Amino acid sequence: MATFLYRLGRFSFRRRRLVALLWVVVLAACAFAAAKAPTAPEDGFSMPGTESQKAFDLLDQRFPGSSSDGADARIVFVAPEGQKVTASANKAAIEKIVADVAGGDQVKGALDPFKMAGAVSKDGTTAYSTISYDVQSVDLTDATTEALQDATKHGRDAGLTVELGGSALVPEAELGGTTELVGVAAAAVVLLITFGSLAAAGLPLLTAIVGIGVGVASIVAVGMSTTTTTLALMLGLAVGIDYALFIVSRYRTERAEGHDAEEAVARAVGTAGSAVVFAGLTVVIALAGLSVVGIPVLTKMGLAAASTVVIAVLVAMTLLPALLGFFRQAVLPRTARRARGGQRAKGAAGGKPNMGTRWARFVIRRPLAVLVLSVLGLGLISVPALDLQLGMPGDESQPTSTTQRRAYDALADGFGPGFNGPLTVVVDAKASKDPKAAAARAAKELSTTEGVVAVTPAAFNGAGDTAVLTAVPSTGPSSEATTELVRTIRDEAHGLESRTGAKMLVTGATAVNIDVSQKVTDALLPYLALVVGLAFLLLMVVFRSLLVPLKAALGFLLSVAAAFGTIVAVFQWGWLADALGVEQTGPVMSMMPIFLIGVVFGLAMDYEVFLVTRMREAYVHGERPGEAVVTGFRHSARVVGAAAVIMIAVFAGFIGMSESMIKMMGVGLASAVFFDAFVVRMTIVPAVLALLGDRAWWLPKWLAKVVPQVDVEGEKLNHSGPAALRPEAEPDPVRV
Repeated sequence: MATFLYRLGRFSFRRRRLVALLWVVVLAACAFAAAKAPTAPEDGFSMPGTESQKAFDLLDQRFPGSSSDGADARIVFVAPEGQKVTASANKAAIEKIVADVAGGDQVKGALDPFKMAGAVSKDGTTAYSTISYDVQSVDLTDATTEALQDATKHGRDAGLTVELGGSALVPEAELGGTTELVGVAAAAVVLLITFGSLAAAGLPLLTAIVGIGVGVASIVAVGMSTTTTTLALMLGLAVGIDYALFIVSRYRTERAEGHDAEEAVARAVGTAGSAVVFAGLTVVIALAGLSVVGIPVLTKMGLAAASTVVIAVLVAMTLLPALLGFFRQAVLPRTARRARGGQRAKGAAGGKPNMGTRWARFVIRRPLAVLVLSVLGLGLISVPALDLQLGMPGDESQPTSTTQRRAYDALADGFGPGFNGPLTVVVDAKASKDPKAAAARAAKELSTTEGVVAVTPAAFNGAGDTAVLTAVPSTGPSSEATTELVRTIRDEAHGLESRTGAKMLVTGATAVNIDVSQKVTDALLPYLALVVGLAFLLLMVVFRSLLVPLKAALGFLLSVAAAFGTIVAVFQWGWLADALGVEQTGPVMSMMPIFLIGVVFGLAMDYEVFLVTRMREAYVHGERPGEAVVTGFRHSARVVGAAAVIMIAVFAGFIGMSESMIKMMGVGLASAVFFDAFVVRMTIVPAVLALLGDRAWWLPKWLAKVVPQVDVEGEKLNHSGPAALRPEAEPDPVRV
């Protein structure tokens, strides 16, 4: 591995103009394809094998043409205090507003609340109209959306309170924002402080931008949604900067050891590049492993992000060495640039103890105490995770400043909290002798079920063998009582089938939420086994050890548990909610646990590989275990710390985005990186290695014969020498 990457780095350095031109062409081609690609459709949410999905599929089959994937809107009217919407003036204003909206070109239908049963609250203070469109929300024209805004304006001019909800108002997912730019700026500052050179700080940012440009443009070109693109952007930017950071740092070290620019680039790619490749593989394994959950949306997000990580690795292996050929002198520290050729006396790079050295020595002098305190601290932070509640946040999670949230609250006040989360009950009476009697019995049982406040009459399909009913719970869609109600109705369905032969299926937002949570829970252990197992094997190959990969996996569990504790404390309990812009607490998104586990595992292994590879390198070169830990920290702690701060800054930038899922991802990933980098990898890892000593690097002899030797430490480079690996170096051009 090291020899191959050495030659690749040398080739990219020597053919830097060609390599740079090729990447420019690739970026331009991807950007052109993305610009010409049609607007990506909204992600449909399907969960094969669940009861909710079976109900949806049955509706599509038995009610052909009735279902539509077009957008919808709900206009909610609230009368002034002391009045009713049924008053003549208010009624006339509402009817005119609905008629005006109904006249739009893309409108499929608009329901008059005074001609629709149940659209006016019992106390007469609230009414709503449902507008359906024949296109998706991304295809709505400006005139159509302006008509909705005019409806609110005209209603308010008439003295009514008018709010809007529905998919027609859902904004396109953001690809970035002011806070994300702040995150990138913070990364630039960290790089500048770390390297003390504008060129050294700029190259990781430049290569990361090229990587995410190619990756995101490719995703858009193949028609994936903006939500998928956002995740790819988040991870591509973070790992792209980090991978380049490690290679540039190693290049500077090699120059300080006396190598010329070409040899230093080749060695940096051969050694640090090997760590980058294996770190990237662990991230790809974790992201691609999301496909085992069986939720198509999650699979697409994982595969798209994994492809962006692969591109980031390729950029670091080829474009970065080429750019170092143009900026071979400028990326060095100021003191080195003053010296002839940018070289210093051999060994001057790291003999003086730095903060990493002092911290490593502190830990290995008292490893047991440090280990116990660190584990207890992470355990304490993880306690809130015991109260983890899963759900699918809807308009109730929106800020109170949005019209969607105000519409949600108005409907809950006027019609009851369960109105925002009705249950759709499908009665499949095809096998029943009397379908109408079966549907009537189902409606009767639903109406007598505790927790149901209203049941609509059964609506049959044309064949008369399938009916649809709507049951309104007494509690809100995210309430645990509503979840229990869905389970109760599903249990009652078995009795209905035994008595009438008709099957009863429950779907709707709350039912979907339950099915998602159950599907994620069922897939969690297989997913962990797959990802952790493959990563364990990969790390065993890298470090030729059994205990180091095991330690890495256990440390990851501590990190992810603490991250879950942070998410629950912020998004369920409301701690620091105001400071982070979380206006509404509630359940954690159902897909969040397995998604966070996948992403965090990959990132955690990044730091494990980068930090412990240097320790392994020192150990195989003859240093004692404790000395190897100190050496690894002397060379890598500063860079790993900078990489972690950069990732935290990038992920924290997404906390400022309006979409609750992206905000939650930002908080979870930023906190997980902090815990993993600074507590697990920087504290627990050296403590454990100090306690294990030589046993940390033990591998049974029979297994050592089977495990391939990938030479991540670049041992062959030291034995072979540069002359055996490269042709005569070309003369240096004028240094930048």
